[in-house]
Amino acid sequence: MTGRQFAAVAVGLGMVTLSACGSSGSTAGSGGDPKTVTLVSHDSWAASKSVIAAFEKESGYHVKVLPDGDAGQAVNKAILTKDNPQGDAFFGVDNTLLSRALDNGLFQPYKAKGLDQVGAQYQLDGDKHRVTPIDYGDICVNYDKKYFADHKLAPPASFDDLVKPAYKNLLVTENAATSSPGLGFLLGTAAQYGDKGWQEYWNKLKNNGVKVVDGWEQAYDQEFSGSAGGRKSGGDRPLVVSYASSPPAEVVYAKPRPTTAPTGVATGTCFRQIEFAGLLSNAHNPKGAEAFLDFLISRRFQEDMPLNMYVYPVVQGARVPAEFTEYGPAAKNPETMAPTKIAANRDQWVRSWTSLVLK
Repeated sequence: MTGRQFAAVAVGLGMVTLSACGSSGSTAGSGGDPKTVTLVSHDSWAASKSVIAAFEKESGYHVKVLPDGDAGQAVNKAILTKDNPQGDAFFGVDNTLLSRALDNGLFQPYKAKGLDQVGAQYQLDGDKHRVTPIDYGDICVNYDKKYFADHKLAPPASFDDLVKPAYKNLLVTENAATSSPGLGFLLGTAAQYGDKGWQEYWNKLKNNGVKVVDGWEQAYDQEFSGSAGGRKSGGDRPLVVSYASSPPAEVVYAKPRPTTAPTGVATGTCFRQIEFAGLLSNAHNPKGAEAFLDFLISRRFQEDMPLNMYVYPVVQGARVPAEFTEYGPAAKNPETMAPTKIAANRDQWVRSWTSLVLK
């Protein structure tokens, strides 16, 4: 995803650095080393060193992580190099890009151990098992609580609210052609208003002063008045397209820690994002990759993941941190869209969106 990832919230706050376990400086794959498993990922991969160390000790494999840009960039590069891949497993393809990866034969089938504990709603590849669901989250409009309190204005709660005159010139979003949350927000409006209605909606949003920037970091950490970074940079937009898990990050990484989150979520603007990992076609160490995929849906990793990448676990019964349940609960009724529909429409919708909104 990205700008995406939910860990990007923490990265944008300057509090969490990428966790590249092992010797991650090389751009070469595992080169056939049977004791090294190489994970290719978007830049927002993060995991506790102790959790990775436990996997290495128990499995006998050394983990190398190769961060490779945002999700779209990483997926495209993995497709181009699939005949001689950089690594063995790939993490970070989401439901907005899944069809592109599958249609290009990026992954080979593997049914991960423990998959029966993953909710059926996340298993979008059916019984083919070319990818394994790892996490989910919601792309939603966030709002600056102080701004709305100071202006005695109720924050927006839905897509419909965002085009009302009361919210003119308040929203900043990301470019749908270059940003995962930007694309997710576009898909959310298409799910809400239909194949034709979304364009009329965006015309209204444009007329209501929506601002579009290239990526999440600029939108959230510079333009948004409610984030720690935005306050420092003088951001003047009290509405931003981000994640339902952004408010917990504003609490966890603030010093001193506030008793309430300074930001909130417009729960009627959310689009569900599911993230997957897979065994790369032509992997040098497929057995190591299989072991790593098993690990990614283990309780140990799933419960470590939320406060590292600011996403929710897909394994049933995995504990979620109290900060998530208190400050950033998942949306109850997010917009969703079948990967087949995304595949059939994504590129044309992005072209139409670009022509409508940016020109």
